[in-house]
Amino acid sequence: MVVGVGLIGGSVGMALRAAGWHVVGVDLDDEQLAAAVEAGAIDEPGELGECDLAVVATPVNAGAALVRAALDAGAAVVTDVGSVKAPIAAAVDDARFVPGHPMAGSEQDGLDGAFADMFSGAMWVLCPTEATDDAAFAEVRGVVSSLGAQVIVMPPDRHDTLVAVVSHVPHLTAATLMRLADGRAEEHRSLLRLAAGGFRDMTRIAAGHPSIWPDICAQNQGAITDVLDELIRELNSLRDVVAEGAGDQLLDHLESARHARRNLPTTALQTEQMSEIRIPVLDRQGELAAIATLAADLDVNIYDLEIAHSAEGPRGVVVVLVESAFAERFQGGLMVQGYRPSIRPLD
Repeated sequence: MVVGVGLIGGSVGMALRAAGWHVVGVDLDDEQLAAAVEAGAIDEPGELGECDLAVVATPVNAGAALVRAALDAGAAVVTDVGSVKAPIAAAVDDARFVPGHPMAGSEQDGLDGAFADMFSGAMWVLCPTEATDDAAFAEVRGVVSSLGAQVIVMPPDRHDTLVAVVSHVPHLTAATLMRLADGRAEEHRSLLRLAAGGFRDMTRIAAGHPSIWPDICAQNQGAITDVLDELIRELNSLRDVVAEGAGDQLLDHLESARHARRNLPTTALQTEQMSEIRIPVLDRQGELAAIATLAADLDVNIYDLEIAHSAEGPRGVVVVLVESAFAERFQGGLMVQGYRPSIRPLD
């Protein structure tokens, strides 16, 4: 079931249908539901009720209430797609809820921009809490992976801090730069005609629908204002460098930015760069969330994860795949927490 069949919800529906799911759509707008059926985003319209999985894809201010409604209506597992995670994680204390955020989108609005491959190769953040049931987390993780996304696991508050840097403030910055250029264009009519590829690339995200941003900024206000303050300080420092004609400092500034940009991760690691870590655990709620949270605290990305339950007692084994270069760091952190993990590099 997909609750909210706009851009992301429509894309989730298309991707789930392509993976073999029967998708029921829920939306306040009957015309939107009819359009979603025609676009192939859902199989049929419906209402909140029993289902294997509910994906809440609505503006962030409505998310918590709809997650609770889906749980109350009988959804076995519920996740959401909002770009702010701490408030909804705090508001919904239910073992069947797995907060999530696909790092994907489009400048087009609504169903017109939806497509089934939106999440192929994209990062999809999951933020299990101490209340999250391991089986629910594993279910959502498996579904997300089946849509072609790379799952990253971290605590909700850390997600919000990082997303302020890589998503929220970049959008606000692009919008501000676009407003600056538009204001100058009133004086110099040819200005926007001269906009080259660099300017268009930097301001592309400013074309996104603005209506979602007041709610996002309200829910992630602290992290966003902190990053804006840091950006302003950096720009003021750069302004002084330019004003003083400090060419060497400017070159250092640009070179460090160039190096960082070139080293952005672009693809998943090859098998030979990965290691399997097997972690014996007690078969109890919250083990997967605790292990995933520890990995995030240690800056270790988990690329795959599963849990094998024992038929002979209350024990199991969590199997995770991590980058080999960080395997020993993760092993050490697990041992400090009382686990006894083993490492096997993949061939």
